[in-house]
Amino acid sequence: MFRTTRKAGRIEIILEAKKLGEDYLLTLTGGKEHAGAVAVGLFDEKSGRASSSVLTLPGHREEQLALDSARRISRATGKTSVVVAGIHADNISPEEIKEIVSATGEMIGSFIASCEKSDMTARRSE
Repeated sequence: MFRTTRKAGRIEIILEAKKLGEDYLLTLTGGKEHAGAVAVGLFDEKSGRASSSVLTLPGHREEQLALDSARRISRATGKTSVVVAGIHADNISPEEIKEIVSATGEMIGSFIASCEKSDMTARRSE
């Protein structure tokens, strides 16, 4: 199990990940936790390309976080990834959103680095 936290403005962001066989399941939450968007990332060995698809619950805005995170993880690891994202803060400002996006990008990078360091997966270049 992998877990990391980061403070982004007034919100603590939590990334938790676990292996499901050869695949990865991650939750990216903060503030009032919930499931706002779910993305699946896939890596195609034949083409060497990663893709992702997302389902977003009505009224939620975590679509891009989940989509980009799943694609990035699958590209780097060569494995399927599922990312559930749910971050909420009342009256969130554009600056806070930027901080959250930056923090989550760093956290996903830390997760990928931990996969590579522990030899859980073969390295794939971005």
